[in-house]
Order: sequence, then structure tokens, then C-alpha cells
Amino acid sequence: MIPAIKWDQGVLSLLDQRLLPHETKYVTCTDHRQMAKAIKDMVVRGAPAIGISGGYGLALAAIESTMEFGCGNGNRDALAAAEQFLREAASSLIAARPTAVNLAWAVERVLNTALSSLGKDGIRCAAEAALSEARSIELEDIEVNHKIGINGAALIKPGSSIMTHCNAGALATGGWGTALGVIRQAWSENKVAMVYANETRPFLQGARLTAWELVQDGIDVTLLVDSAAGYLMSLGKIDAVIVGADRIAANGDVANKIGTYTLACLCRQHDIPFYVAAPVSTFDLSLACGREIHVEERSESEVLEFMGKAVAPAGAKALNPSFDITPGTLVSAIITENGTVFPPIEENLAGVVKRG
Repeated sequence: MIPAIKWDQGVLSLLDQRLLPHETKYVTCTDHRQMAKAIKDMVVRGAPAIGISGGYGLALAAIESTMEFGCGNGNRDALAAAEQFLREAASSLIAARPTAVNLAWAVERVLNTALSSLGKDGIRCAAEAALSEARSIELEDIEVNHKIGINGAALIKPGSSIMTHCNAGALATGGWGTALGVIRQAWSENKVAMVYANETRPFLQGARLTAWELVQDGIDVTLLVDSAAGYLMSLGKIDAVIVGADRIAANGDVANKIGTYTLACLCRQHDIPFYVAAPVSTFDLSLACGREIHVEERSESEVLEFMGKAVAPAGAKALNPSFDITPGTLVSAIITENGTVFPPIEENLAGVVKRG
């Protein structure tokens, strides 16, 4: 698999997912400002990958602080200035994509590591600790994805045709994927007959990214316009739907790419399992339900234009919510690295997700 994220000697390179599948090009980030812009502009996307990138973004800020404030040993003013700089960098990174909880989780994890080292060992050691923590998050994510894949594949019956939405694969994670990780594992166990990928308007993550990943892996994939999903279900062609998640509330409500809620409703109508595959870091137990999740709204130009050309008349307006909220009551199971949560999901969450 082509890596979506690469760290090398103080530079983070992100595979520019806006250009796929036609061009494979990396965008380099040498400071946290460039990283925040890359996240906001969707150079990198997918909740786990955004989190990993944000962690490295905070590490870049910590490295920059060594050049700005020196080693800081014994200099209280320098240490205070470095702490303020890191906190401001963290806020900037988190604000880049507010819905994906993995971003705040990873940035705050690296920030806390850096601040702990800052007070004891100085600015330079804080930068080293931040980078080590960011690398740990990336490596942990890859391991987590493989565990999710194994747990999820156990739910797939041989000969299944699986539908997925948006992209929750290697491009959206540290590698392997969450929803696509389940599909990859099930494919390796000869359980998958066909994968149906919804194109996922308006950014076409399903068409440009998911289909591309599956073709690279030699997995049979058929692309659909989003609005064809219900028709295929009515024909009995879909055995399961598997999606990722950007944030999951304490009651099991799921924020994911716009169109996910529609699929969950269609699955309920046609008695098809609707699975969510996500790491434990995607759960936000501070939120009681999905109504408390902030849903990001992106520029209306993404709807009014396609590939830089207008597809709507001048003067038309567009609404472009990037996510929707699927009630936990519509979810057949949430697949995590710690195990699978079955209904009643709100009651059973505690078995795999620790509060704290």
C-alpha cells in the first residue's frame, strides 16, 4: 500500500488525496500551520489519519519551539512562552476539522506528553517526547486496524456482497483501514464476493479513493452513485453495509460522512446488517448523544462546482454538511480493536470502551 503519511527528518509528507486516482503526489509540511491547512483543505482526510497528522503537527510545533525559545533549561520565561506556543498550536490544529474526535484526541495526547516533559527536562526534550508520542500513535493505529479487521471479518458470511461509503481504508488511517480493514480481512478469508462502493458526493471519496484502494489490492469492486444504494438493497444484492466513523457518542450515535444515516435507514427497511468499524479513540463519551456532536459544514462551492467547473446556475445556493448523525438504535454492531459492541449498544459500550 502507498503510505498516506510519511515522516522523515523533520518533514511530514502527506499523500495529496485530492489528486487521486490520477496523480500520486505528496505535500510536505514543515510546521504546524502548514499541517493545519493540509487537514482543513483535505489533503489528508479520514478520522484516524487526521489524528495521526495532527499528532505530528503538534510535534512539528514542539520542534519549532526549540528554535524559537532555545533549550529553556532553567529559564522560566522561555518555558512559559514555549508552553503557550504549544497550546496555541494545538488549538489551531484541532480547529482545522472539528467533527473528527481523533484529531483532538491525538493532538491533546502529544501536547500532554510534551508539556509533561517540558516542565521536567526542558524544551528540547519536550520536542523529542512529542515526536516519539506522535510516532507511537501512528504505529498503534496500524495495529488497531488489523485487530478491527479480524473482529469484523468474523461477522461476515461467506459469499457476501458488502457495501461501503466514503473511504475508511489505508488512506484514511495509518494503514490497512477500519471499514476497509474488515473488508480486506474478510476477502483474505474468501468471504467477499463483491464490494459496492458508493461514490460519496461531493468529494467523491468512494469513487476516487475506495475504488482505487480496492483495485490496487485486486479486490472486486463495483462503483455506485449514492442514490442507487436503496435500489440494490431492494434487489437483494447487498448482504451487509460497513462504514467508518468520525465520532461516536456515549449512546452509540455515530457521526460519519454525509449519507451514512440514509444507508442505516435503508438497511433497517431491508433487514440488512449495518456495521460501524472504528477504533476506541473515535468514541467521545463526554457527549451523551449525537445531537451534541458539532457537524462541520464545508464550502458550498464543493456542491456548486465539480472539478473547478460550475454545475449549478449563478445565484444558486448550496448546503454542504460534511457529516450526518446515525442513531445508535440503527447500528447492528460497532467493531473496535477491543471487541464488538452489539445492541443494546449504549449499555454494552462499557465492555470495550473505558470512561476517563
